Amino acid sequence: MSKFLLLLSKVHIHPLLWIVMAIAIFTGYFTELWMVLFIVVIHELGHSFAAQYFSWRVRKISFLPFGGVAEMDEHGNRPLKEEFIVILAGPLQHVWMAIAALLLERFGFFPGIQYDVFLQYNWMILLFNLLPIWPLDGGKLLMLVLCRNHTFLHALKWSILSSLILLSSISLLTILISPTHLHLWFVMLYLYVSLWKEWKQRHFVFMRFLLERYYGKKSAVVQLVPLHVSVDSTLPVILEQFQRGVKHPIIVFQNGEEKGQLDENEVLHAFFTEKQTTAKINDLLYLY
Repeated sequence: MSKFLLLLSKVHIHPLLWIVMAIAIFTGYFTELWMVLFIVVIHELGHSFAAQYFSWRVRKISFLPFGGVAEMDEHGNRPLKEEFIVILAGPLQHVWMAIAALLLERFGFFPGIQYDVFLQYNWMILLFNLLPIWPLDGGKLLMLVLCRNHTFLHALKWSILSSLILLSSISLLTILISPTHLHLWFVMLYLYVSLWKEWKQRHFVFMRFLLERYYGKKSAVVQLVPLHVSVDSTLPVILEQFQRGVKHPIIVFQNGEEKGQLDENEVLHAFFTEKQTTAKINDLLYLY
């Protein structure tokens, strides 16, 4: 119960949502709005409860006029399996909601017309959330897939760029098919702004990933992936090769021969604690 109350304390309702609710009441669309809000709330609580189960830090649960966002104070160092479950915990709520709606309709507690509308909203919200566009659930799943075989920075950049390409394609399609669909345009505008902010902050996000990797709680590492670098490689260049879910022994080569090895924590210590932000890896071999 205390955990549930803790989550409730993190709920934030955007002021515009209150205005939308008032308009819906006066225009006779309150039932439809209630259905959408119910679906969105359950979806976001699914993410939040899964995150809390794995002891993630839930920063805020926001409800906007066109959806919801569960913000986590995590920066890419949790196990991929955990994040996969947390991401899917939202979409999975739509399955039991559809089953519950069917049972209520069969026993006469859910009128046929309202049942059809509820199912339509339920599946539409689910399918929209699974689009591979950041920060939707599909975009986060895309980021996880890219992280399996690419560096964190590469995965971050390409998840944003691919999201922008798909969103632009949807925008062009909307212009051709339904140019006056205002709600869809507001949602896409929100996604464009989110992508723009994420692109501007990508280096800051990368630094938080490295800082948490150095200072934060260490998760169980299941794989060692050595990084082969030359003696002239700078620390920023080496750090850009770091991947999620693995630990990197740094193997230094000179003229094709191994000159020495360093642990990734030694590189992170030199970069963040000793402020050797422009040093070459060769300089560290004489220090450690």
